[in-house]
Amino acid sequence: MIERYTRAEMGAIWQEEHKLSCWLQVEKAVCSAWTKRGIIPPDALQEILNKSDFDLKRVQEIEAETHHDVIAFLTSVSEFVGPSSRFIHLGMTSSDMLDTGLALQIKESGPLILKLCDNLLDALKEKALEYKNLPAVGRTHGIHAEPVSFGLRFARFYEQMERARKRFKQAWDAASVGKISGAVGCYVHLEPVMEEEVMDSLGLGVAPISSQVVSRDRHADLLAAIALIGAILESIALEVRHLQRTEVGEAREGFAKGQKGSSAMPHKRNPINAEKICGMARVLRANMHAGYENVALWHERDISHSSVERIILPDSFIALDYLLHLTVKLVTNLVVDEAQVKKVLELTGGAIFSEGLLLHQIRQGNTREDAYKVVQKLAHSALDSGVSFQDTVIDQYEYRDDVERKDIQRIFDLDHALRNVDAIFQRLGLLPDEPSTAREGE
Repeated sequence: MIERYTRAEMGAIWQEEHKLSCWLQVEKAVCSAWTKRGIIPPDALQEILNKSDFDLKRVQEIEAETHHDVIAFLTSVSEFVGPSSRFIHLGMTSSDMLDTGLALQIKESGPLILKLCDNLLDALKEKALEYKNLPAVGRTHGIHAEPVSFGLRFARFYEQMERARKRFKQAWDAASVGKISGAVGCYVHLEPVMEEEVMDSLGLGVAPISSQVVSRDRHADLLAAIALIGAILESIALEVRHLQRTEVGEAREGFAKGQKGSSAMPHKRNPINAEKICGMARVLRANMHAGYENVALWHERDISHSSVERIILPDSFIALDYLLHLTVKLVTNLVVDEAQVKKVLELTGGAIFSEGLLLHQIRQGNTREDAYKVVQKLAHSALDSGVSFQDTVIDQYEYRDDVERKDIQRIFDLDHALRNVDAIFQRLGLLPDEPSTAREGE
């Protein structure tokens, strides 16, 4: 059963107010660490923990004057806390709070993405198994090639998404790290052990070395993982868009009661969700590029990355959350026209089995070049005239014996062509392992 939750949950993580709440968490954690070291009196810490808060509107008013968001935030907090606020931000630089607070937002966002990946994997697995035994035509360059299982398409996307989930998990872990190392990363007014203690209390990893900022290759890697998930979602959506074309008609998006496809043409059922997915995947790739541009900073730090990240990180997480929801819906509600799948499979009159005849000719002693010419001429003649290639070969082929007759007939046997589908599903863990019944060399 696919679990559901509201997309507002992801948006809330990246709201300005929640960002400042993460900043406050960091400041409180550092104050607690200072108290353990006898620097902040216990009663002052209690006052900080009990009274500390901020007013977003007030923060914005102060920032309009100071042009410094961190100072504006700290000033607002001090107005709530009073005299004990002098201990807040002790020994820290802005990026200690900014980068660690950002890591908290990233940490919160990851499980939502991972759960949606799991939902999509469940939906793809369900469709793969449902259509495992439905023969369909495979295409290369958009042209009919050889038979495939319709379910293999979903199985292929399933395997891609499994890898994408692992990549995202690894990149998310790597980006969920903070730092409290001071102005240029040398712990001039702090200690590494204190940093470790603070990060442990916040549930974050520790950047083992930092300048004034956490190295941005971590965030670039995360944005790349997000963009790659988007590219896979685009692949799924692009497949649906092709299959839904009127001339193909093998599958289409679910069409809700009361839904309209066109303002002018009432008959239209357009693949709008698939098109949304393809379009927004481009935004994720663009954000990835911006993330890579953020890696190179001047010396120990500049802020050229900061303004960019305020756009690309919230947008990428929120967009991916939306696209995963949309793709789960697309796959779950997909309508497959099995009769049309069969009709399309038969459009070439069996010409899609030409490779089998080519290999048979070669096994009979013909050179590949000669065999290719013979089979190509037969196939093109059948395609151009609309005559069944399969019937022509079976009726006109001069068999040497009954064994050869059976070999020729088997070339056009769909069960023979798809005999290894179960083995592929077993490799992916979509079916339990069973001994193969296929004969060696088949």
